[in-house]
Amino acid sequence: MSTSSPSGRDVLRESIRGQRRDVGVGALLGSGHQIGEALVPVLIGVAIDQAVTDSDTGALLVCLGVLAVGYVALALSFRFGAMAGERAAARAEHTLRISLVRRILDPGGGAEEGRLPGALANIATEDAKRVGAVNMALMAGISALTGILTCAVVLLRMSLTLGLVVLLGTPVLLWLGHLLSKPLEHRSEAEQERAAHASAVAADLVTGLRILKGIGGESAAIARYRTTSRDSLGATLKAARAQAFQSGVVLALTGFLIAAVALVGGRLAAQGSISLGELVSAVGLALFLLGPLETLSWVNAELAQGRASATRIAEVVATPATITAGERSLSQPVRGAVRLDGVRHGGLRGVDLDVAPGELLGVVATDPAHAGDLLRCLARRTDPDTGTVALDGMSLRDLDPAELRTAMLVADHDADLFAGTVRENVTAAAPDGADPEQAMAAAGVTQVAQTLPDGEHTPVGERGHSLSGGQRQRVALARALAAERPVLVVHDPTTAVDAVTEARIAAGLREIRKGRTTILVTTSPALLSVTDRVVLLDEGRVTDTAPHAELIQRHEAYRTAVLA
Repeated sequence: MSTSSPSGRDVLRESIRGQRRDVGVGALLGSGHQIGEALVPVLIGVAIDQAVTDSDTGALLVCLGVLAVGYVALALSFRFGAMAGERAAARAEHTLRISLVRRILDPGGGAEEGRLPGALANIATEDAKRVGAVNMALMAGISALTGILTCAVVLLRMSLTLGLVVLLGTPVLLWLGHLLSKPLEHRSEAEQERAAHASAVAADLVTGLRILKGIGGESAAIARYRTTSRDSLGATLKAARAQAFQSGVVLALTGFLIAAVALVGGRLAAQGSISLGELVSAVGLALFLLGPLETLSWVNAELAQGRASATRIAEVVATPATITAGERSLSQPVRGAVRLDGVRHGGLRGVDLDVAPGELLGVVATDPAHAGDLLRCLARRTDPDTGTVALDGMSLRDLDPAELRTAMLVADHDADLFAGTVRENVTAAAPDGADPEQAMAAAGVTQVAQTLPDGEHTPVGERGHSLSGGQRQRVALARALAAERPVLVVHDPTTAVDAVTEARIAAGLREIRKGRTTILVTTSPALLSVTDRVVLLDEGRVTDTAPHAELIQRHEAYRTAVLA
């Protein structure tokens, strides 16, 4: 988008400007088609006056030959004009979708706030498609207006009265069509909002299907979706009724205009002001007008829906980023020294913490919410309310989030897997040419692969649902290890694995991360036992730091968090 905070009009304008070449070519060819269509009744009238009335066989054959050539030209211009219009619509839709995905994935975040993934998916598909279709509608509208103008010019040459009927009646029809499109625009926006919400709820229910079955919540889930779907259906029907009303009224008014042209033409022919051939031409042109005027009615509807969808797209693109990018760059190589100084955010109350380069540090939070607050600050999904988080002496606020994530990876407890094989998931963030075998062995994925039909090449399904919870955790951990970041922060990576496997993973993790900074935010005794030291985060503050065994002896709160 050309502006940092685009409006719906900006989205439409950019969508059309980016495809102006195809829209122009399509409009030119479409206009040629409409001009040809308008001239067909004229040629027929000429044939009647010069060939049929005078019984001139030669003139009749010439007229028929001209009509044949004209129809070939009409077919070709329509075909290639429509192709250019469809290409413009498809490319604009693709460009919008890329812009939306880029904004949603922007390291600064913010686009997903207050929106379910299903709603964002609906905007990136249906709304982008409707805005892209505006290019086709614009091309068709220009062509239709050219056809109407041609019809008016021909009728003016026949009779000033006939030409004025068309020239004065068409603007009135266009104005009424624009007025009638306003309710459709509002209802179309509501329709898309409801449809997006229904898609979001459906995606949410499918994601948690196993949990719903486990707790017996299917009935409540079905009732929730039925209500949402019924609301979406109601909004869709209202939009359909508005579109039908607009189309019906415009069609009726178009019929009146055509009847007026035919009536005036008939009276002029009866008075001898125009010939029989010109009367036939006038009636044919009146019937021809039905096509362009119906097209303009459709264009009005498409523009109304496109404006509503463009507004929704603009809202996502214009969402302010949660964090802003700094202008400084990390010094290379990254040593991995992490420091928190007086950090206050959420439940954190002035956290001070130093992590030495290459240290394996455990963090135990007695309140899980405080662990989440710490992880968000370390990942720079948000900035602390006060205090600083620094990497190698440089505040994270001064760094670009995208560059930061090339040096520091925060692996969430509930990290999703992607559709693909086990190996493809592990290597998703690995450096080019890196061998993931060591990471897979350290995380226990090698053992997982041995139990799968195609080993590490077994598809994991959408979000890894074909794997068990423990298998998903191990693949996600292997992916984090294979990324080989100088600083790795891992949150509860082994909550779904057995004790033997957990101990093996703890040893493998310490070995593979030797010499690189690693922070384990966990309450797992097996993982904490292999750390260099552990920080106890109690009531939002760092209350002690020592090896795991010593903290068990010192603090009741630590024992409760780790051993309960």
